[in-house]
Amino acid sequence: MPITKEQKKGTLDKIKGAVKDSSSVVFVNFHGLGVAASSEMRRALRASGVGYFVAKKSLIKKALESEKMESQLPALDGEVAMAFSKDSIAPAREVYVFQKKFDGKLSILGGIFEGSFRDKESMMSIATIPPLQVLYGQFVNLINSPIQGLVLALNAIAEKKQ
Repeated sequence: MPITKEQKKGTLDKIKGAVKDSSSVVFVNFHGLGVAASSEMRRALRASGVGYFVAKKSLIKKALESEKMESQLPALDGEVAMAFSKDSIAPAREVYVFQKKFDGKLSILGGIFEGSFRDKESMMSIATIPPLQVLYGQFVNLINSPIQGLVLALNAIAEKKQ
């Protein structure tokens, strides 16, 4: 059954709203992904604060034409969905997790990051950035390393004098 003009207008408004309200948007090809796997992914994305919806490529392109972006929209091949969030890294990271889990059935096509379109490679590199808590732990370990070396050296000197 064809989509009515009102439904298309609603989808256009939803896409424009998602782009304006989000720090990051990821375009996802979900060809071959079953209903159960799709439902599992949607629940996990929703739990991590990431929105996800499917739209026609023509409607996505039409909605994004009005946006002032620095670069060009990446190629949207296959069946396309959008994952978006106010957290700039979460959509790419969460989709990347499911891309590894459902190998070949889900792939990142590109996205919008910091006000410009990004290709697949740059969105994949964004997706592999560790979560903030892990980065905090790595930073603390980096700061602790020289101090720990100094303590071990002073302890060795103290034991040598005794």
